Amino acid sequence: MGSEVISIIEQISREKGLETQVLIDALTSAVEAAARKKLPYVGEIHGELNQETGEVDIFSEKTVVEEVEEPDLEISLKEAREFSEDAELGEKVLVQQVLANYGRIAAQLAKQVIMQKVRDAEIDIAYNDFQDKKGELINGIVQRYEHGDLIVDLGRAEGVLPRREQVFRETFSRGERIRGYVLDIRKTSKNAVVILSRTNVGLIRRLFELEVPEISGGMVEIMGIVREPNGRTKIAVKTNDRDVDAVGACVGMRGMRVQSIVQELRGEKIDIVEFSEDPQIYIKHALSPAKISRIVTKPGEKHMTIIVPDDQMSLAIGKKGQNVRLAAKLVQWRIDIKGEAEARELLDHPAFKTTKPQVTEDFLGMIKDAKGLGEKVVAILFAGDVVTSSIALERGLKGLVKLPNIGPKKAEAVLELAQTCFDDAMAEAALQEEKESVDLEEAAGDESDSLEDANASEEAVENIAYEQTLAAEENDDEDEADIPVEDLVDIDPEVIQLLVNNEFQTLAELSITPLEELSAIEGISKEVAETVLKQARDRIALLENTE
Repeated sequence: MGSEVISIIEQISREKGLETQVLIDALTSAVEAAARKKLPYVGEIHGELNQETGEVDIFSEKTVVEEVEEPDLEISLKEAREFSEDAELGEKVLVQQVLANYGRIAAQLAKQVIMQKVRDAEIDIAYNDFQDKKGELINGIVQRYEHGDLIVDLGRAEGVLPRREQVFRETFSRGERIRGYVLDIRKTSKNAVVILSRTNVGLIRRLFELEVPEISGGMVEIMGIVREPNGRTKIAVKTNDRDVDAVGACVGMRGMRVQSIVQELRGEKIDIVEFSEDPQIYIKHALSPAKISRIVTKPGEKHMTIIVPDDQMSLAIGKKGQNVRLAAKLVQWRIDIKGEAEARELLDHPAFKTTKPQVTEDFLGMIKDAKGLGEKVVAILFAGDVVTSSIALERGLKGLVKLPNIGPKKAEAVLELAQTCFDDAMAEAALQEEKESVDLEEAAGDESDSLEDANASEEAVENIAYEQTLAAEENDDEDEADIPVEDLVDIDPEVIQLLVNNEFQTLAELSITPLEELSAIEGISKEVAETVLKQARDRIALLENTE
């Protein structure tokens, strides 16, 4: 009997993937519960599996006293020493209880305890297994929809893709494979629940790490990701290896790598841009393919005014401002887009008319005053059109010795003076450029402020100013997703209230809801559900066609 019980425990352990001791503890706890049901008046009860007989021996705690008044809780010193030779008055000893028959109710209780213990152990194992997968991708099979949430079979655990983490317009059928990003793992009384997401930017990061070996290998690094689900994603990458093109590695040969990710995201557009530490270069990459004429920056405010050709305005702004909105998020600067015609006053400001710094040098005067050179050498250089330090350096030693009466020593002396003169000129040019740069920024700020004041009412309608607010996330839904369910026409108000009570807020949510789920709501018949779905889908399709 003992070996048979142990064999059954080991078999269940292998089938369930549980440790043997877990099942033994479950069996012991079950028998203890049954014993308490059978012996309600005894003290503390302890169970222990007998490996030889395969039975669980039950022991109750009793206090050693001189005179027994409560037999269920007390024992005499003489009797106690039959169980423990070292027993003393006042101590507690374990006394074995012999139960011939537990009874049907106690046996049923034991069965329930065993099942609950095994279930709890399975939940703990599943929870611990998936705890390490937080922030990773996971595959599952679609099971059903429940109140807008998608239930996914993940094997040991159950996955839930909440409505708020679903991409607008994405639909899945029962039995279809789905890949999700693990947000969190929670325990319930029935199972371990894995919270999934299809909108989190972590999904994009993990997909690129999976498809692009250079990213997982550290040669290419992802510097930023911004996304409007089912619309567009921008990802900035940089290379840590001179021989690797970051953008090309992510795109892949003939676009195979990025196309694989696009297919997984069901056609979502992906822009891969090269990262730069220079915000102006970075924003040019982020706004690509739009061409940029000029960028006016206010570094202290992290604000840019970007001027583009008039025919590039719509391309730079993008559909419903999506392109510039994502670019601002990616660069983490506030951005204003202006056309050239609109910004003409700003561009015509004298500070914006860039000219090269006027740097003067007296190269020939230095040659005239130099010891060992003098006016004769000046005349030779002038005759040979060597009148500036840059020309002398360009000719070099070989070019100067070709001039009449200029030997190697004189040529070296001329070159040395030319280098000194050139260095002084470059230092002066750098100072002038720095001064003009400061003047340019001040003029840009003053002129930009004046233009904003003058055109405030016009910009409120026509100009698109996109401010990057890092503390709050922008709404990821498309504009057409904001039509409330209350706008349904010729639908019974009670039906609309039922939809609201079941957390349906917009027609966009209704349009992607399966008919079976909608008709399963108490009070909504199949015919009414069909009418509601048809109207919601027609309204959304009409909006899309008029964009």
